[in-house]
Amino acid sequence: MIHPYKTREGGATVTVFVPYDCNNHCPFCVNKDEYASTEGFSVDKICGSIRQMDAITPHCDFVFTGGEPFANLDSLQLMLDTVPTTHKVYINTTLPVSDCPSEDDVIAFTEKNRDKITCVNVSRHMQRYVEESNDALFSRLAVPFRINCVLYKDYPVQQLVPYLDRFLAVPGASIQFRFDYTATTPENLYDQADDKILQDLKTIAPYTGLDGCRMRCGFHFDYKGMELTYHKTLPYSTIEERDPSDGVTYDILYDILIKQNGDLHADWDGKLLDVERYKKVVFEPYDLRWLERTREPG
Repeated sequence: MIHPYKTREGGATVTVFVPYDCNNHCPFCVNKDEYASTEGFSVDKICGSIRQMDAITPHCDFVFTGGEPFANLDSLQLMLDTVPTTHKVYINTTLPVSDCPSEDDVIAFTEKNRDKITCVNVSRHMQRYVEESNDALFSRLAVPFRINCVLYKDYPVQQLVPYLDRFLAVPGASIQFRFDYTATTPENLYDQADDKILQDLKTIAPYTGLDGCRMRCGFHFDYKGMELTYHKTLPYSTIEERDPSDGVTYDILYDILIKQNGDLHADWDGKLLDVERYKKVVFEPYDLRWLERTREPG
């Protein structure tokens, strides 16, 4: 059954899969198979889809992921140039170590795009799956950054404090620990009593509160003045829900995907976005809100 779309004010977040791969093999990555064949990948088609999304929701957020966005700075620049300044732009990266592009090339890229890039989200896991750039590179970035770390399966609990202390020494750093989203369910999204990661974090950092919505939540901590968040999200981005105010059942979208070939998807399971239907999307206030607030961080 086809339902009308509903999304939050500003529009669903648009995640763009860059049309080129990375050299990493992180065990929790669910995107790697999509880069096994590059047939049909197209920067031009991606840019066309970016323009479509801008025309419908000119204030939605864009997230560039992959693959590795910084592996091809020329292509990334073309895509960024297509995004008007009414949007926030986030880049998910490992800040890879390579000669081309070099660290200086990446820094110059952030300087050129300092008015367009809202934040660079850098993957740094407790178990090292990739060759990492030096931590000193973070402070050279011309844009804000955040460290993302997936606490995957039997993560080494004894390394939590050394890991946090490592980035405590980096000016401007904040940390987001992430639950393995492939294991998240509506039943455990807000679970606290049986969440081992949450309980481990509460032993090493003061808990400051919880925010969340239907789809995701964040447990907040203050680690010696550094912002620390434990993030959980469901493995899909569409919720079917009946609105009691009008009796209409909606497909509520949180994320829209632009795939490597430019196709627009309405979820992470291959479901295509009905663009004509999305042009008639109904907006609602974003349901993300503070659910607990024990104290202000810092």
